[in-house]
Amino acid sequence: MGGLARRIWKEWLRGLVVVLAVTGCIRSAVADWNDVPTGSMKPTILEGDRIVVNKLAYDLRAPLVGWRLLSWADPERGDIVILRSPADGKRLVKRVIGVPGDRLAMVGDRLLVNNTPVTLQRKGVLWDKGRFGNVQRRLIAIEVLGRTRHTIMITPQIPASRSFPPTAIPSGRYFVMGDNRDESADSRWFGLVAREDILGRAFAVAGSVDLQHKWRPRWDRFFTGLD
Repeated sequence: MGGLARRIWKEWLRGLVVVLAVTGCIRSAVADWNDVPTGSMKPTILEGDRIVVNKLAYDLRAPLVGWRLLSWADPERGDIVILRSPADGKRLVKRVIGVPGDRLAMVGDRLLVNNTPVTLQRKGVLWDKGRFGNVQRRLIAIEVLGRTRHTIMITPQIPASRSFPPTAIPSGRYFVMGDNRDESADSRWFGLVAREDILGRAFAVAGSVDLQHKWRPRWDRFFTGLD
């Protein structure tokens, strides 16, 4: 029995352990993928998307433990990032809206960055299911923020935080929001995000399934980039 166990270990389990260890290190420090269960980033990211995350976009972290070893860049305004929530430590995907040194405000759904209104171009209307299955009228607009032009979604009939007073972003802190502006728990609720809690930049959708239709693949979203 001992000889059989040793043979199984040498021929099968040892290689599997090595593969799992290497995969774990890569996912922890180099690149990862995350399944998205909520619609807080719609229409950019949908429920059921599997997004690809560049863990080396901003810094190098020790595999598995996550200690930051080196930094070579900081998140920029408009980046889609993976972060640890200041509220409960859960992983979230949000867009960076304000960076250190910014003075940020919102008036009637329009952002002001350093006292300058952000360009907002209305694109159209979308009828979409809400969180409780009811069909809602969504306003779709293009927002120009930093080096990005991205689509945001506004739902006028939902009571939401559509304005906030000028907020100075201190060193080492970031203001993040969801592209689904009225159904996103973000910095309007849990406050600023520390630099060390930003874990990487999401840059692509690897695959996608429609959670409301028996996990049917959304082939048009496979291997698409994120803006």
